[in-house]
Amino acid sequence: MQMSFGRRALLLLACGAWWTGFAADAPPKVPNFTVEHMDRTVAPGDDFYRFATGNWLKNNPVPADKSRWSGFEELQERNWFLLRDLLEKAAGGAGSRRERQVGDFYASAVSTQRLERLGFAPVQPDLRRVAAVKDIAGLWRLTGQLHLVNVNVLFGGGPGPDAKNSRTNAFELGQGGLGLPDRDYYLTEGFAKIRTAYRAHIARQLELLGDAPELAAAQADTVLALETELARASKSRVELRDPNANYNKLTRAELQTLTPHLPWTVYLGELGLGSLKQVIVGQTNFLARLDALISERPLAEWRTYVRWHVLRTAAPLLHAAPADESFAFYGTTLRGQPAQEPRWQRAAKMADGALGEAVGQMYVEKNYPAAARARMSELVDNLQAVFRDRLQKVPWMSEATRAKALTKFVRFTRKIGHPEKFRDYSKVKIRRDDFFGNLRRAALVESRRQLAEVGHAVDPLEWHMTPQTVNAYFNPLQNEIVFPAAILQPPFFDLTADDAVNYGAIGVVIGHEITHGYDDQGRQFDAEGNLKDWWSEADAQEFSARAQKLVDQYGGYEALPGRKVNGQLTLGENLADLGGTSIAYEALQRALKKSPEKRRTIDGFTPEQRFFISLSQLWRTNWREAELQRRLTVDPHSPGQYRAVGPHVNLPEFYEAFGIKSGDAMYRPPELRAQIW
Repeated sequence: MQMSFGRRALLLLACGAWWTGFAADAPPKVPNFTVEHMDRTVAPGDDFYRFATGNWLKNNPVPADKSRWSGFEELQERNWFLLRDLLEKAAGGAGSRRERQVGDFYASAVSTQRLERLGFAPVQPDLRRVAAVKDIAGLWRLTGQLHLVNVNVLFGGGPGPDAKNSRTNAFELGQGGLGLPDRDYYLTEGFAKIRTAYRAHIARQLELLGDAPELAAAQADTVLALETELARASKSRVELRDPNANYNKLTRAELQTLTPHLPWTVYLGELGLGSLKQVIVGQTNFLARLDALISERPLAEWRTYVRWHVLRTAAPLLHAAPADESFAFYGTTLRGQPAQEPRWQRAAKMADGALGEAVGQMYVEKNYPAAARARMSELVDNLQAVFRDRLQKVPWMSEATRAKALTKFVRFTRKIGHPEKFRDYSKVKIRRDDFFGNLRRAALVESRRQLAEVGHAVDPLEWHMTPQTVNAYFNPLQNEIVFPAAILQPPFFDLTADDAVNYGAIGVVIGHEITHGYDDQGRQFDAEGNLKDWWSEADAQEFSARAQKLVDQYGGYEALPGRKVNGQLTLGENLADLGGTSIAYEALQRALKKSPEKRRTIDGFTPEQRFFISLSQLWRTNWREAELQRRLTVDPHSPGQYRAVGPHVNLPEFYEAFGIKSGDAMYRPPELRAQIW
């Protein structure tokens, strides 16, 4: 876990071809559900994923500027084109103050000529501050300053709700400070080539900065050695999924006892938290080991390490030479992506990261019909009704635990489309000729805004995704489900489609987020959003035994030769997929019973069949191998090809819909099927 002050950390934009003017192409077509994606030469019982999505997989290779291509990316790509139109019009200088601010930011991001003239000048002030560090107090002071602008060094930190007092914001410290995606990249033999490439990448960037080749190589060795020690002290992704094990509330005195050599007063003072009395430490062993490392290794080595991370973070935002080198490693080597996205698209992503809700307000005004919100609210009602009934009658749960589960369910809240009140960015100074400065000022204002909330009540109206984000989330600390406007489009949600298609897509997504409240992590939070054990011991054991079937199932999927899905890492998402599919299917049956005229065959398929085909098409995915390798290491979601069939094979309704029997490749024996909610 690498925390950041920005709950939505800024996306890094890499430089490429110079922008030559506004000239938006037509947006890609709407990625609707269609039977044309299917390969009907494949029997559903042999390979349902190919049956439902085979033609799409054949006809949609990963574009050169992407590392993965899926239904998500198709919709998000269309969204970026819609946003491009809004941003380019705003950059013309007309419109409201908000639109001019967004337009000025975008204009600064798409024009690269000034970046070429500036070279490394934008990052020089930070580099001088690194060189001026004379002692550990100075290092910790600089770390605080860098954390405020999302430069990840040494450890992670950030504000957020206290998991055991979820109505109040607290401050948390934990592991961080790595330049590779995960500790496994440093510690396992399978990533040895990546480590070699990373070392060479560090050296090349330092040479571009002006270091002699011999010095750059030696400094790369120092960085890799220090980061390897930080990785050894870090918990694995699976270990980070235990919320209780990663919650340790300490007084300032206890924090100082844990780490006697680290001047936290200096660090917290830089953040404006000098009077803070308690902190939550996610990983105490990491901080204790960091304390020892700071004492063991010379200060000069830490300056080298911090200097690298300042450069690493800035490189994609600078002129072409370091930006292209950054993409060559982080884009091509780590993710297998041959080409960068066009400059306008990277600029749009930066605007989304820096001024997200201002961009979101423009997006909603143009692209979010009121009918979508009303229909979505109705679908959420229908899915919640099914889940409530499931909780009331699930046979393996005791009445005492059931009562608390229902209390939690009653207190679920929902957010659909966009915030009721959009965030004000008037404190962010934006200049059309200062791209790097715009990003830094936006990051600093956002960090200060969040830090000012520490010790105060959590704002229940705050969103943690922008409306233009193609995604959804469950927030266990607020016991809420959230669906941004952008996901309320095909292939997820189609106002013109039949119920079977919609329940198989957005219905499953709704059910997925509801189920997260009761997955292996979400179930540990109570009705108030507090981390609190409300389960009987017997019920918890029964839940774990049922969930283990999913661990075993997904852990058996071999995504790459010798690389299987991590069933423990992906358990929460797999539980949510199974629950979402099951309750969405029942909600469809209730809808068809209420309106029997809708039970008709379309394109040769029954509603039940279209439900499962729609769900599989939702997760259609083509991969670049390096990106799939990375996702298998860091992503708590299973790869799309397994999300497309993994829930199905646990449900008897799937076998009935397609006549799948014992002996078919898709058949999973009843004793191995997971059934929870």
